[in-house]
Amino acid sequence: MRCVGVAVLAAVLGLTNAASAGSNVVVMKENYTITGKTGEELLAAMKRTGPKKGYMVHAMAQTRYSLRWNTKWDKSGGGCRVANPGATLYITYRYPWVKGGMSPDLQKRWAKFMDSVRTHEETHGRIAREMVDAAEKAVAGIANDNDPDCSKSNLERLRRVRGVESTYEGKQRQFDAKEHHYGGNVDGMLALLTAKQK
Repeated sequence: MRCVGVAVLAAVLGLTNAASAGSNVVVMKENYTITGKTGEELLAAMKRTGPKKGYMVHAMAQTRYSLRWNTKWDKSGGGCRVANPGATLYITYRYPWVKGGMSPDLQKRWAKFMDSVRTHEETHGRIAREMVDAAEKAVAGIANDNDPDCSKSNLERLRRVRGVESTYEGKQRQFDAKEHHYGGNVDGMLALLTAKQK
């Protein structure tokens, strides 16, 4: 079964500046509430109230992440080099939470469904972590002999980070394409949730 509009997604990476000490990963989890007595009702509730994907469509779950920098520069001798890349990755997972009771059969199917959803979202998180590692490695070697205000070095940092970002956004899209193709993992998750009790 294919349900357009209840896809699991990864948010687009945002680059901002923040005061954070060194390299770090901060993980947060959020829930949104749904109700239903059948798999179809739970699916409809997620479609109505889940995290937005675009203007009208809602997802079942969502991974948002942003990469923030507090790069430390060594400005000795009129030059500029990276002393510490100082990246911090913020990841927020948003999942559905069922309010009210469920039948034993539905409860069992819901638990398996959510195991698959979490695995999917945590894969997005893993790819984001790999992106941070690659970005820090790309930034660590920046050095310019004549750059007392680090302006050239900072522009080079932004250029390298955007290149890494583009590569890993491509990996996120490839993963989603694999998961969402007809008969793929997401279709299997939905079929499990909406299966009739035997």
